[in-house]
Amino acid sequence: MDSAALQKYLLRLFERHDVELDADEDGWLVTDGDFPAIRAEWHEGSAGEPGRLDVDVVLSEERRIEESFAGIGGGDTGCRDALHTFEQNAFHVLLAACWYVTDDRRMQIAAWDIGVRTWDVFIGPFNVRGVDGDAVSMPVEALAAVEVALKSEVLTPELHWLRLVHSHVADGDSRSEALLDNEPWTAGTLALAAVAWPHDGHDYSARCCMLLDVRDY
Repeated sequence: MDSAALQKYLLRLFERHDVELDADEDGWLVTDGDFPAIRAEWHEGSAGEPGRLDVDVVLSEERRIEESFAGIGGGDTGCRDALHTFEQNAFHVLLAACWYVTDDRRMQIAAWDIGVRTWDVFIGPFNVRGVDGDAVSMPVEALAAVEVALKSEVLTPELHWLRLVHSHVADGDSRSEALLDNEPWTAGTLALAAVAWPHDGHDYSARCCMLLDVRDY
């Protein structure tokens, strides 16, 4: 799927949620001629490997959310698979935190006290790939562990974003990864790794996108 088709896809996706964005010639969708702006690019996989959908959301001249999603299948099939994952995993939390359109059926919304401030937290689902989602139950301790780790951070009073990933293969090997504002977050990775994830003979990966915004009073 080329950049023009992706731009049209995103434009219609936002329109379905009553957000009108303006398209420019570089593939970006902008908000009233300003930030936030969003763009997606599809990179076809080689030799049977999954392709990759890159989604960038520019918040300001200095800050940008960068997310990537694997797409299984060749050509448009792979791209649409990745777009489906984007919609399920990240779109609604981005819509809530960046465009202020909130659907609490698609996420958890919490208030966490971190430092001296209260933060609105938009928590996407732990989306599972590799098995039927009903075959793997995500531990409730995972988000609690991330919350504890975040409370040890000194966060600047602006929007922050997290990507949480856990993968497991049937032979018992597992790996956790946490990113905070696009950068590896060691405390978050250790927190996820300490959680008792399911080990029931399935290969799977679980991913969650979260955004935090300081609450205005």
